[in-house]
Amino acid sequence: MKILSCGAGMQSTALVLMSCENKLKGIIHERVPIYDAVLFCDLGEEPAWVYKQVKFIAKQCKEAEIPFYILDSNLFEDYMDNFGKKRVSSIPFWSINKDGKKGKMLRACTLDYKINTMQKFVRWELLGYKKGERTKQHDLKAHEMHLGFSYEEKRRCKENPHKMFVNKFPLVEMNLTRADNYKYILETWGLDTKASACTICPFHTNFFFKYIKDKYEDDYKKVLAFDDMLQKQQPNTKIESKLYLSKSRKPIKDLTDDECRDYETFKYRDRVVWNGF
Repeated sequence: MKILSCGAGMQSTALVLMSCENKLKGIIHERVPIYDAVLFCDLGEEPAWVYKQVKFIAKQCKEAEIPFYILDSNLFEDYMDNFGKKRVSSIPFWSINKDGKKGKMLRACTLDYKINTMQKFVRWELLGYKKGERTKQHDLKAHEMHLGFSYEEKRRCKENPHKMFVNKFPLVEMNLTRADNYKYILETWGLDTKASACTICPFHTNFFFKYIKDKYEDDYKKVLAFDDMLQKQQPNTKIESKLYLSKSRKPIKDLTDDECRDYETFKYRDRVVWNGF
């Protein structure tokens, strides 16, 4: 099988739409297959524009008859319910201990809530394996997992450790940058895209939090609720350091305008575009 791990940001959206174009018009993008499955993991609190992009992807996949699946993997809800009470996946929060030493927590959320969720879905739902059943010889390294890393992210390209899957990076092979993907989607499909990552991702710029404060009030309220929960529940864990979503290591609500000028952009024609992160 050829499967796309779809985050519904610029890069993976470009791959979905290239695959749809290949299906409907004949092979235009030689490095991109007609996918047997496109998988999107909904972590429960994506930016509003991501759900808009998911809706667009779903529509195009339906027209091209490419199977598109939304997998419920609610990291946000699990943390709100369980942090400080039960074991939870590690999110790479920014930290500072009582001596003022700064650090960052380990990142396991992508593996636990995206990668493992997709691999189990393929194994159990698409290939029909039962829990505990041994992997068949013909499935060993037989299935391609395509990832939407663009050319400037080629350092992130790694082999898949799972016995069934081989990672593929079509955008890197095609030397396509984030700006190239944005241009393709906008000019070919008329969709203005932004990056995808759940709203509680600590890798966001401070500008991201200001942007959703100004544009998406409901999303911002949920981020504040999560941030507040971290402060209240951290003493109930074995973690001694204070934890923060913001790289400035302070509550989101206390960020200043000067701290929120860290937006990341790229050029498209004669204008500068914020990447959404």
